[in-house]
Amino acid sequence: MPIEEKTMKTMNFRNLLIAGLVFGAGVFGTLSVAPVSGQNDEVKAVTDVMMREAVAVEQGDLAALDKIWANTEDVTVFESGYANYGWNDYRNTHLAPELKEFKNTKYSFSDMKVKVDGKTAWATFKYSLAAEMGTRKIESGGLGTAVLEKREGKWRIVHWHSSAPRRAPAPAASPTPKA
Repeated sequence: MPIEEKTMKTMNFRNLLIAGLVFGAGVFGTLSVAPVSGQNDEVKAVTDVMMREAVAVEQGDLAALDKIWANTEDVTVFESGYANYGWNDYRNTHLAPELKEFKNTKYSFSDMKVKVDGKTAWATFKYSLAAEMGTRKIESGGLGTAVLEKREGKWRIVHWHSSAPRRAPAPAASPTPKA
């Protein structure tokens, strides 16, 4: 076989091999990277729970929150340096009094990212809160993480951690100029 013909066959074989590898990698890469539709459904379900949480807080609706949170003693909540252990503790000593005081409440999430792994999910988010408490206006925001578990076929919040940035201390009074 002449060298030119051998080189052409080698080049054609090499091109076919490379094309096959590229095509195969594309197919298998797509299959392994593409999200499973069931996973997308779970992410949507968790996102829905989080959105219902925001609406329930805005409306001061404890009955709705009872359906979103796990109503068990293993619930933990850490908010800006304070801790609640168990749903009853959080609901009755934190949420209920706070929501009773809030008027014209606006509560929302942004930049939410949800991950699901089996029967556990977590969401990270930014939150914004505005409300009136008597004569005082509250405007706050910060970062949060929620952990949810799928219990009896429904996603329930089992852990909540939120924190607001520290406020800068008031500037010191300027010294009085001496005459």
